[in-house]
Amino acid sequence: MKVLLADKDAEVLDVTTYALRRYGFEVVAVRDGQQALRIFRESAPDLVLVDLDLPGLNGIELCREIRQHSAIPLIILSDRNSDEDVVQAFQFGADDYVTKPLSHRQLAMRIRAIVNRAAGVSGPIANGGELSAGNLRLDLESHEVNHAGQVVRLTPIEFRIFYLLMLSAGRVVSTARLIEYAWGYNGADAATLKMHVSRIRQRLALYSSASDCIASVRWVGYTLKSNEVSRVPLAIGSATGPGTDP
Repeated sequence: MKVLLADKDAEVLDVTTYALRRYGFEVVAVRDGQQALRIFRESAPDLVLVDLDLPGLNGIELCREIRQHSAIPLIILSDRNSDEDVVQAFQFGADDYVTKPLSHRQLAMRIRAIVNRAAGVSGPIANGGELSAGNLRLDLESHEVNHAGQVVRLTPIEFRIFYLLMLSAGRVVSTARLIEYAWGYNGADAATLKMHVSRIRQRLALYSSASDCIASVRWVGYTLKSNEVSRVPLAIGSATGPGTDP
């Protein structure tokens, strides 16, 4: 598994690179945002780890550039932990946010969980297929949502959240179940899930109350407001894979 690691701090970069290699990852390490973007385009990593305070091209700008072309799993590393920084990172496409000082064991767990989830949603549906609910269509191979002619490609985490909501259209899916299904470990919380749902709403232009088809149910979870679900055709997946009904 190839990881692109971009961090301005030489010591953090060296220690994190060494630790991740001991956990079995192939690591390409850089200290500059522009260099990270170039290597991303050339080397096709499986996941990107980005420090917010990179020189040349900062972490948020790098996220934005990557998200214009790819839904690759992306984790932010930062010594900042304000709500504003975390929200901004998720708004620009981060799948996870890890604060320094790092637990390298936990970081390795998060990397594996996110990459495995990303692979898990594409593997069982390699032959394609489409899931529809009302006027929404979700392409299970490209991870694209079509709503009233508007097409948006989802990140791996967004895809899993939206997939489960579509499978359960018209029913409430609990916050705990969405977190477990999307992340597969206990590293996320209700606030993180809320940020991802908000991002999905905004990107689909469903944010206004008149057209918002993803509704929050206070203290419980979320529901996709449609009871017309069709599947064409879905491959059978594992017990936690997207080929399985909830």
